[in-house]
Parts: sequence; C-alpha cells; structure tokens
Amino acid sequence: MQYRTLGKTGLQVSELGMGGLFVASRFSTGQEDARRAVQRAFELGVNFVDTAPTYLDSETMLGHALEGTTHPYYLCTKLSGKPDPFNPQDKAGLRRLFEDSLQLLKRDSVDILMIHEPDRPGQYDWFSDHERFHGPVCELLDELKAEGLVRFTGLGGTTAYELPHIINTGMYDVVLTAFNYSLLWQEALLEVIPAAKKQGMGIIVGSPLQQGALARRFDDEVNYGARWLAAPRRAQYKRLYALLDEIDMPLAELGLRFVVSNPDISTVLMGARSAAEVEANVAAVEKGPLPADLLARIQEIAAMVPFRPFEEPFSLPFGRPERVGPGWANAGRG
Repeated sequence: MQYRTLGKTGLQVSELGMGGLFVASRFSTGQEDARRAVQRAFELGVNFVDTAPTYLDSETMLGHALEGTTHPYYLCTKLSGKPDPFNPQDKAGLRRLFEDSLQLLKRDSVDILMIHEPDRPGQYDWFSDHERFHGPVCELLDELKAEGLVRFTGLGGTTAYELPHIINTGMYDVVLTAFNYSLLWQEALLEVIPAAKKQGMGIIVGSPLQQGALARRFDDEVNYGARWLAAPRRAQYKRLYALLDEIDMPLAELGLRFVVSNPDISTVLMGARSAAEVEANVAAVEKGPLPADLLARIQEIAAMVPFRPFEEPFSLPFGRPERVGPGWANAGRG
C-alpha cells in the first residue's frame, strides 16, 4: 500500500480508504462480517475510514469493528441530517449530533469532521450568511477544534459547481467529492479539484465506481435495455466495454486505478462489504497507476459525454427494475 499526504493536514493516508456506507447492516451480512472487512483492510495497509450519521447504521457498525484494534488509522465522520426533523441552524443540536457520533463510534475524538452536503441548500440549509458561507455549524467546528475533539475540518459534497464556492473560503482542511470523478464522470476536474488544490486541501474521492455503475459490467442493459440511459451515455458505455475486452481488465480495477493515477487525489474510498471485496480492491490499487497511453484512451471515452445528460438518474440504476415517470431522474440523489 502506498501513502499520500492529505493536503495541509500533513496526515499520511493510504491511497485506498474505507468508505463506511457499505458496512451498514443493510449491505453487510452482520457485525462480524463488517468487522472482518475493516480489520482486513487495516491488515493490508488501509488507514483511512470515512462514515456519516446518515449512512444508515454505519457509525454503530464501525464502532464495533474498530473497537480494540491495534492498527493505526484516521477516522472521518460528518454532521448531517439526524435527528428528524433536522435543524442545521441549531448549534446545540449539532453538538449533540456530534456527541452521538462519538458514542456510536466509541471514540473520544475524531481526526476529521465534515459538513455533509453543504453545497445543496435544498437538502441542508447550513449557512445563515450565504455570501460568506457562514453559520452556526462553522462556529461549532471552531469550538470542537479548540476543545481538541476534532483535529481537522472538511466538506463532503456532490456538486461540481456549487462546492468550489465554499472551498474558496479557505476555512477547511479537506474536501470529499463524490460522484464527480471517475472513469466516465469527471466534472470535478473543472472546478472542485483546482479550487481544493489552491487552498492546499486534502482531496478525497468518494463513489469512484458510481455506486455500482462502474463496479461490474451490465452488457444486456447497455446493449438492449435501460430506457433511462441517454443515447450518448449508452454509446460511451459500449466503447468502454470494448476497451475492457481489448485490455482484459476488470471494470472495477480500471476504475480504481484510474482515480489513483491522479497525483492530486489523496485517497479514494472503496465501498467494500466483505473481506473478500477489500482484498480485491487493495490488489487492484497495488498494481499502481495506469500507463499514460491507457489514460489517454480513457480520456477520449470520457470526452464523449463531458456533462451529465439532462434527466440522467444521479445514481444509474443498473440491475434494478425499470421505472419511468416524473422524479425518476433524481432518484438516489443525496
């Protein structure tokens, strides 16, 4: 396992990190399997773990999985929409939320605390001053750092053009960008990553396999079905699959190695549900960055659809029942 500096935090983090969503009980087969997955990741050199209160019961599962470990690791969680109703303007309530996270994670402090989805005010209206992107949450983060409960602060977002404005305040140490940097979706390159680099922030990539859309092949749906798949995206997928046939490489390996090929990325989060998936992901990343000629070919394919087609589902529903009708285009957003 190779390690990179997480921006101005100075932390040396593994190129591959552990995303906490898929250790939640809905996806894993139980606490012990989740624990084995996390511990296997540590054994193989992974030292970064990310979670959030809204990742189902991920914090509870990780609290069990991390308890008693002797492996060194860095832990990141977030402030996000619990309890329900959630009031992001209530500083006292946000502190209680953070204290609940510490209790579930069985920790006295965390290395990184992020504001979750600060770039989607329709989801969480974090800021009372939208010109300066300032609000009670910012005051709380400063207080928690002063108290030694949080070492560094960050932003966890999913937009390509709203998030950079918050990054430009220079108030945060780390950014997690999800859904916008992968083999076929690369809008984070336009503004998110350049803005983060300018601020010296550590850059974390989430959903490198687009929550499954790039984890394995869906030839039948690409070739014959998936009514929600726009014609340009369908053509792009066909060309990507043709490349995979030519180079004889699994799609997930290509996707993970593509992200770590960018030296600006500090760590990429895997969504492993089991020790076996952890081992496969680590083995892929340990093969190293992709050669320049292959990266150039991937960029040609990515350029076929430089921006998301209108009404494209945010999380492509490969392997799920076909649905049509109003609102389907935004299914899975958040």
